Amino acid sequence: MTQQSEAVFELHAGALRLALRPDLGGCIAGLWHRETAVLRSSDPTHLDSARGAACYPLVPYSNRLAYRRFRWKGRDYTTAPNFDASPHSVHGVGWLRAWQVTASSAVDVGLRYRHEADAHWPFDFEVSQHFTLAPSSLRVQLQFTNTADIAQPVGLGWHPYFPKRARSRLHVELSDRWDSDAAQLPVRKHAQPGIDGDIAHLDFDNCFEGWAGPARIRDEKMALQLTASMQRLVVYTPRDKDYFCVEPVSHVSNAIHMAEPTAQGLQVVQPDETVQAWMQLDITMV
Repeated sequence: MTQQSEAVFELHAGALRLALRPDLGGCIAGLWHRETAVLRSSDPTHLDSARGAACYPLVPYSNRLAYRRFRWKGRDYTTAPNFDASPHSVHGVGWLRAWQVTASSAVDVGLRYRHEADAHWPFDFEVSQHFTLAPSSLRVQLQFTNTADIAQPVGLGWHPYFPKRARSRLHVELSDRWDSDAAQLPVRKHAQPGIDGDIAHLDFDNCFEGWAGPARIRDEKMALQLTASMQRLVVYTPRDKDYFCVEPVSHVSNAIHMAEPTAQGLQVVQPDETVQAWMQLDITMV
């Protein structure tokens, strides 16, 4: 492990290099195989927001929380604006806050964020991230503990960005796709057995269910396999960007507003209870 500055931590394993910015939402600034970007990557010293990062954690919810309000255990709560001019709050609070380094070695780093109830999320919690780099893989784990005195709704995930190259291709086995309304909130579920195509020809901004097996990403430089402890993915393939996103998540976007939030993957975490998630990226150069 090398530390470039007080804000930047780097791990090296074989030809892989991982750069972290704990102070910017516990995010990954970059992941490279020698000089080739595995994730969308930038000089960590130039990064000024998790929005421009290679990957950041989604905690305590993924994607959109509709109109920045929700009802929970008979009480009404609000969340503060946190994403441009969106009427919704987006991606939780972990990506917006500074994390502390708790442990580090030559091949792994542990981070922690302690949340005290505020305008962005009304319940206390503590969450840790653990990064392990090997010569051909990166593994990340999340551990969330409810430190509030009441049960709270919890979702976990990550938001990795992949560089869109000339022959970038995605293959993943799924069961269903959620389509969204004009407010970008999921409203209808349709059967979709999978995705298999060139990124340039895909046009998704959807949550998918029934994720089975690795999500396989391949281009002229490398072959990647993304696996996780979760069964849902958000896939975002903007036509006008030089990146795309394949995001492992535990729940359907805006699940807290659905008729049965727990059926859509949202967890009810009791006081002092801990829940966990992990994702792994395996990298093969071609």
